[in-house]
This record gives sequence, structure tokens and C-alpha cells, in this order.
Amino acid sequence: MEQIRNFAIIAHIDHGKSTLADRLLERTGTLRTRERVEQFLDKMDLERERGITIKAQSVRMRWRTPDGREVLLNLIDTPGHVDFHYEVSRSLAACEGALLVVDAVQGVEAQTLANAAIAVAGGLEIIPVINKIDLPNADPERVVREIEDIVGISAGDALHISAKSGEGIDELLGAIVSRIPPPRGDPEAPLRALVFDSWYDPYQGAAMLLRVVDGSLDSDATIRLMVTGEEYDVTLLGVLSPELSRIGRAGYGEVVVVTASIRDPKAVQVGDTITDVARPAAEPLPGFRRMQPVVWSGLYPSDPGAYDALRAAIERLQLNDSSISAEPETSEALGFGFRCGYLGLLHMEIAQERLEREHGLELIITAPTVVYRVKLRNGTELELHRPSDLPSAGDIEEIFEPLILAQIHVPTQYLGAVLQLCQERRGVQRDLKVHSDKRVVVRYELPLAEVLMDFYGRIKGATRGYASMDYELLDYRAGDLVKVDVLVNGEAVDALSMIVHRDSAYRRGLALIRALEKHVPRQMFEVALQASIGSRVIARVSVKALRKNVTAKCYGGDVTRKRKLLEKQKEGKKRMKRIGRVEIPQEAFLAVLSSERGER
Repeated sequence: MEQIRNFAIIAHIDHGKSTLADRLLERTGTLRTRERVEQFLDKMDLERERGITIKAQSVRMRWRTPDGREVLLNLIDTPGHVDFHYEVSRSLAACEGALLVVDAVQGVEAQTLANAAIAVAGGLEIIPVINKIDLPNADPERVVREIEDIVGISAGDALHISAKSGEGIDELLGAIVSRIPPPRGDPEAPLRALVFDSWYDPYQGAAMLLRVVDGSLDSDATIRLMVTGEEYDVTLLGVLSPELSRIGRAGYGEVVVVTASIRDPKAVQVGDTITDVARPAAEPLPGFRRMQPVVWSGLYPSDPGAYDALRAAIERLQLNDSSISAEPETSEALGFGFRCGYLGLLHMEIAQERLEREHGLELIITAPTVVYRVKLRNGTELELHRPSDLPSAGDIEEIFEPLILAQIHVPTQYLGAVLQLCQERRGVQRDLKVHSDKRVVVRYELPLAEVLMDFYGRIKGATRGYASMDYELLDYRAGDLVKVDVLVNGEAVDALSMIVHRDSAYRRGLALIRALEKHVPRQMFEVALQASIGSRVIARVSVKALRKNVTAKCYGGDVTRKRKLLEKQKEGKKRMKRIGRVEIPQEAFLAVLSSERGER
């Protein structure tokens, strides 16, 4: 065990995590020349297309030190985006150390600080690594000062490397061995292994990525999942080096893959403890704190007959990404579906794309919304995941919306534009710190619903892409919030309801019904599209009626005959409007909801 090192790579987006992982795999001889591809550990097509890491990936490497010792290095490459911080926290729980990679040009950014805070809280040994020193405008000395001032850790012994060219990689490997401690654990104790990741294999069933904390695990053992109490026979015990290879035994401190013919995806929970049935442990490991979703949206199959396929796909996705929540719901307009919760907008987009690509589904996605809390006049409190569930205004005493603390790292020349945008989004400035002549960190309290409305894109646009943002959920605050309903021919469409601040209700309502107007098919009668707050209509547009020329055969003669035919047509249209029902095609929902998401 003295020759094992478990470590992760943490950094902000695009600071070179995946490229550094590639160089480590090459330098240790883990990858043969013909296997080399850029971003080797980014397995998903989505990761390669977007150039980001979504899933933390683990790999075992063997490296021989200059003094002849052979060391096992278990590397975990982690995501950098704020929406995947739960993935980072789980991965760090399996490590004793972390490489904190910082761009020599960009310096410390939002997720640099957030990920470093998780590592410090977990008691990990942090090695600062300044990457991209080969760039002409690199300034490693300034970055060292930023790490010490902003992150608050010593960076005098930071390593200067170029992950692209391979400069400094040997020194980095030496630092991993000398500065990161070996795993701690009790080899004589009963087996306890932490499940920190899982996925579904169509042939093997649920696969678990484990960190063995105490004892050892044999390839022919019978294991027990301590949360559910279910018992299974191990069918495969292996390591990723980088492809899966079988081993016969895993001691404490090792990171291994285990399958046990577990066919029910719900049986495995990330954070569960695995023990040996022959000699079970008395207490499970602490596990992970359950993450609360902050963004919710509805997912419905385009084909109503695909509901069961969608349910199975969501269960398998939850096995691989336990931060997704899902609960069944029914919509009058869209049929049977699920209300799903995510950690952010990018998390939502990635989850939906994975469902469509990996499971071949066609989905209708409702506009994202946040969780609201409602205090009723009778003293009870409700938690709302969808706007259509909001009680009538007469029963409501107060509506509370989630508040976040946003930390924005921005170059000084763009500070004015960022402050103006935060003020427009009902933000309250908490503090502002100038860390150098080039960099400012400003913190704002903002309603989460306002951040959903394209806030991150506007920040990037106002700062030419140089700003970065991290946020944490603070609490709930009472606000002047109202529910805007969309009425089609006098009937409310539940899937299009939304909760907004009263000041923006007219603008948002009008934009939504104008988008709907383009896609509702014309009827034999005029169709009124209205946005309303309760019984008060705040905006209206009309879809003109199809009209037959009933006077076409009347040429010449008495004009009263034409009037009689027109009046008869008018009365018929009134009667049709009274009893007629407008069926909104799913294509219209799809177009309107996508435009609503874009407007947000």
C-alpha cells in the first residue's frame, strides 16, 4: 500500500485537465502509441464535441521512479463546470491528493476556487500546478500570487508545466509520489468499500466504481450493499488501466470496478458501502450528502407510447448521474412524462442530450423553472416544482424564491458591464475585491430564476468571454411573484404556465403568446391567445379565422341577400367558438418551449 497514490486533477474549464491526463498516460506508458487520441479519458461523444469533461474518469497507471521503485498511480480526471461540482466532490472522496491546475494566462477563476475549497475541506494534499507556461503571454509569477491571495494556499513550490508539449511532466510525477501520502486504512478490518460512481452495462448489469477503504475484496466474494441489505456474488473485479482488466484481489486503498449481475439500476446508490457477507462490517462509511436540484423541467416523449422506454432510460441515467431527480407527472397538453431536477442549465442540457443519444428517444422539454416555496394563509407551506401547481392567489400569503450567492471573476475593464447586468437582474452587491490591477472578484446575491434567463451567456458576451462565475444556494426570500397562465380560446394550458416577477410579467407573457401564435393552426373561428394573472388578462393576440367566401355565387341582385348570408356565417362562427376546442399540435409546443428557453 505504500506504493499506491490516489489523486485527482481539478481546475476551471479549459485550464488543461484532460490534456494533462493525456500526457500522464503517455509518460507512464499506460497508452501505446496507436491508442493515443486527444482527451483520451473523455469517452462520451458529447464531451469531445463540447470540449468539456462531464463524467469523472478513473485510470490506473504504473510508473517507475528514478530510484527504481514501481508506484501505482490511480488518477481521476474531474469536470470543471459548476453544474458538475457534485461529480468533483465524489471523486475527491476517493483520493488523498489533488493537482490544482491553473492556466498561466487566465489565472485563478471561479471553479479554481470552488474545487480547491472542496479539496481543502476533505483534508487532501494539494499540489498547485501552473499550466500553459509555453504561451507567449503567460505570467506564472502573477498566477502564484493569485493562488496565495484568492485560494489561500501556499504556492511557492508550485510546479510549472506545459501539458501540451510535455514540459515538466517528469517533475510532476515525482511530486505526486513524494508529496501525496499513501492510502490510509486497516488491512485487518472487515471489508468496507465506498461506491463513488456507477453505470449500466447491458451485459454485466450495474457496474460500480469502488474505493476500498478497509480490508480487502476477492473476485469470488459475496458482497452486501449496506443501504438496501441486498446480497450479490461478484462476477467481475477489475481495474481500468486504461481498459478494464480483471484482478483476483483488491486491498485497502485501491480503486476497482465491480459487477455482480445487478439488473435493477435502482439497487445501486452512489455513496453506499460494500461489505463482505462472510465477514460483514458493523458500520457503513459516511457516504455523500444528497444534492438538492435547483432547476426543474418536464420531459415528455414525442410518441406517447414511448413512456416506458423513457422511464427505463431515466433509471439508467440516474445510476450514472445520481444528482438527477425524477418524479412522474401528467400534463393535459403533453400526456405522461417526468418532472426532472438538475444542478444547473448545462446539467439539464447534457442529461437531455444523453437520453436522446444513448437511448434513441425523441423528447419534448418544457421551459426550466426553479423550486418555489409557498406559505398559505392557513399556515401550511408547499414546495412547487412546476408553476401549474400554484394555489389560487386568495390562498397565498407569500411566495419565496431561491436566492444564490454568485461569485464573478472579471477583468477590471469589464467590471461596469457586469455590475449593470447584475443590477438589472434584481441583484444586491455583497462585496467587491480587487486582487490585482487586472482582476476583480465581485459577489452578488441574485434570484436563481434571473440567472436561468440567459444570465451566464450575457455575462460572457459583456466580457468577451473573460469572466467566470460560480454560485452557491443561500436560502429562500419572499418576492413579488405571480403566475402567468397562457389561455387558448379561454382554456389554460398547464405546460406553458410560468412564475415570474410582477415587473416582467407583461413582457414575458406577451413574448410567449406571440411565439405560440406562429404555430397554432388557424380554425374556422378566431382563436384568442391570452396571458393572464389570475382572472386578469395582461396580453392578447388573435389567430385569424379561416373564412369561406359565402357570397361568391351572388352576383348582382339585392344586396340584402349578401348581408343575410354573411350574418348567417357570423352566427355559425360564434356558435363554433363557443363549443369549439383548439387542439395544439405537439410541434407547436416544441417550437414554443424551445423559444421560451432561448428567451430565458
